Amino acid sequence: MASVSIVYRKDKLNKKDIAPIHFRIIKDRKITYIASGIMIHKDHWIEDKTKISAKVQNSARLNLQLTAKFAELQKEVIDKETFHKSLTSRQLRNSIYGMKPTNFFTIADEVLESYENEGKVGTHDKCKSIITKLEEYNESRNLFFQDITVDFLTKYEKYLRVTKKNKTNTVHKDLKFIRRIFNEAITRDLIEVGVSPFNKYKIKLEKTSRTYLTEEELKLIEKLEMKEGSLIKCHRDMFVFSCYAGGLRVSDVLKLKWGHIDGGHILISIKKTKEQLRIKIPEKGLQIINSFKTENDDANNYIFPVLMNGLDETNARLFDNEITCATTLINKNLKIITKRAKVEKSISFHISRHTWATRALRFKVPIEIVSKILGHANIRETMIYAKIVNSEMDKAMDLFNI
Repeated sequence: MASVSIVYRKDKLNKKDIAPIHFRIIKDRKITYIASGIMIHKDHWIEDKTKISAKVQNSARLNLQLTAKFAELQKEVIDKETFHKSLTSRQLRNSIYGMKPTNFFTIADEVLESYENEGKVGTHDKCKSIITKLEEYNESRNLFFQDITVDFLTKYEKYLRVTKKNKTNTVHKDLKFIRRIFNEAITRDLIEVGVSPFNKYKIKLEKTSRTYLTEEELKLIEKLEMKEGSLIKCHRDMFVFSCYAGGLRVSDVLKLKWGHIDGGHILISIKKTKEQLRIKIPEKGLQIINSFKTENDDANNYIFPVLMNGLDETNARLFDNEITCATTLINKNLKIITKRAKVEKSISFHISRHTWATRALRFKVPIEIVSKILGHANIRETMIYAKIVNSEMDKAMDLFNI
């Protein structure tokens, strides 16, 4: 007699300590799994109660979903075994779930839902638009993994470039997410590795140059006379602060609170990697944030007066919308600032990261430390800045050829 249970697959933990929840079928000591479509952090699984922690958004609904699917599977296993006692665990799985081709959009929707549940609203929305484009191209949601071949991807890439007029790196992001869905299906044992067309199909990426400010350009922006207390000055100060204080992302700077400052250091959780960092603030960075200090500042108040104090950060979609709106205005004002400062570069807040990274390497900060502070998952991401600095040195030495 086969047994069915709900298990958290710790053996499939990724780099962020997130793993899937599966239904396990055991028969004659042989084990097979059926995916639930739910992935959570290891700290959010209550092992002894076989349920998702209440700390997870929509946990009640997810637990009901697990319970209902578990009961359904138990019934199906009993029904199958009543008529076919000799079925193995894998044959049971296939007869219940695996014989039908797996719909690509079904798995994509589950991945999108996991982003939403994890509060990754921006990622969810960007990836949702990628799936919408694919659905438009396919003219329906009737698309199975086996249908997406090398020939399909070749034609789809042409559609993105010609019809949608997407640039190479946009096409790269779209195809990369499609590959992500294939890898998810493989991880869940829904398709075989050999089914993926990405074994042969290579995603093209166009090398782009990283815009950054020189020391002179940074000084021009930093010293630009601006009206005290104005929002545009606040935006300028945030940008310059990031150029000095580790190239923090705009979302991380917007969320900085007085409670994050500890003895001249920033205590911050990096948005992209979720890693906790303690970054020492250089003197110029301290001068900037101290200029915003008032007598009424509370530890929970934002340092830069852009977001409204008391904003509900647990409402991921609302909070992400506030960040997006603020970022749009900041980038608009930065273009005005560079024009006034006579800096002939089109910049956004993200340029502060490039500026800090190139300055840090120019000042001989080890690349491993630069990578850590930037929150890069892989040092290869940081190497682009080392190439920029090396190129600067090459140009400097060329001056001696005159």
